[in-house]
Amino acid sequence: MRARLEVRPVHRRGEESPRQADDRDGVPAPFAVVEEAVESIGTTLNERTTCAELARFLCREICEAAAVDLLTEDVPTSRPAAGTAPLVRAAAAGRASLLEPWTPPFAEDRPLSVRALDEGHPITASVDLSGGEHRSATSVPLIAHGRLYGAVLAVRAGKPFDAPETATLHYATRLAAVHIGHDRRHTAVQSTALNLQRALLAEPGRPHPNLDVATRYLPSGGGALVGGDWFETVRLHFGRTLLVMGDVMGHGLDAAVDMNAYRSMLRYVASTDLPPHRVLRQLDVAVAEDGSRRPATCLLVRVDPARDTVALVSAGHLPPVVFGADGTGTLVDVPVGPPLGTGIGGYEQLTRALDPDETLLMYTDGLVERRHEDIDVSLARLAGLALPPGATIQQVLDEVLHRLDAYRAEDDVAVLAARIHRRRPAGTS
Repeated sequence: MRARLEVRPVHRRGEESPRQADDRDGVPAPFAVVEEAVESIGTTLNERTTCAELARFLCREICEAAAVDLLTEDVPTSRPAAGTAPLVRAAAAGRASLLEPWTPPFAEDRPLSVRALDEGHPITASVDLSGGEHRSATSVPLIAHGRLYGAVLAVRAGKPFDAPETATLHYATRLAAVHIGHDRRHTAVQSTALNLQRALLAEPGRPHPNLDVATRYLPSGGGALVGGDWFETVRLHFGRTLLVMGDVMGHGLDAAVDMNAYRSMLRYVASTDLPPHRVLRQLDVAVAEDGSRRPATCLLVRVDPARDTVALVSAGHLPPVVFGADGTGTLVDVPVGPPLGTGIGGYEQLTRALDPDETLLMYTDGLVERRHEDIDVSLARLAGLALPPGATIQQVLDEVLHRLDAYRAEDDVAVLAARIHRRRPAGTS
């Protein structure tokens, strides 16, 4: 049989809050407890981890069981009082038996009244279960910087919570709410940058049908903000296609915005059908004169399927790899000029053959670079991959990304694979 709850606010309007009473009586939360809360709550930018840390801290310090319920969407505390919002259990700790036999003030299946929590007042409850066991509970809203994120419930058997314990609960809850707010703002900025870059990379230009192209973009793991990695394909005259791989220095929304600017400028300059080294020269001059863009590395490859040749030029970018029909790889020794935006210029073009059975692979540094490893070692690892003979370009990408563990790379990874269509002999259908 479910016991009947008696729920009451700790104080009413016009009365002193527990925190005010604590200050008046000179009984603040112990400094050691405050230091422990600062050290143990909010160690990551992950709101559910923060909730779990808060629940464990409360169980160590003032209660036997604790639960943290988060709003599905935080709301301003100045919101009209009539609103309610659903809660989702984010974390629980301690003795589950203290939480389960009765319905706490803020349960998963009950809406949270914004009216009750706008002022940040705690709510306490006492219950006597069958068998004479007495349990006490205190619930406090998760509020920080004018935003309501949810509620915290602390429960224990025995006497009600006293003023110092309530002060500890208030402090720990407010600390957790601040970290949850930081996490949500960080997530919002990261999502904006990521969505922007994904939108920019979602629709690269289509190459001529005499060229097969496959691309892949992997944002870095570990919560790092998205960077300025990008790729592009531009149709030129006479069945030729310009392939582009670039990397704007830095991370975040600013790098993504600069990447969009580089991409737009490149499309405009490439439309004039200049040789690749002159395209880079014009880009370098335009960015240097602007002065507001971050430097960027860039690799251009103009593919001419009619002649089975490619023309390559690099602005500080890593060299491409050509994988043969047998799956062996070779680094292409492209002359390396300065990154775009320096205004120095001096780009040299290399022309070489590309057989229809060969696959050209372009990439950004996140694919190969490793901490405390010389870049020559990293490049040799890529070129030394023995891919399955006769692999399609999609299979080439899958194999390279898998074998280099690119899905767990510390930096963003952009890759582009291209292969010339084999021409059919004359007179065949």
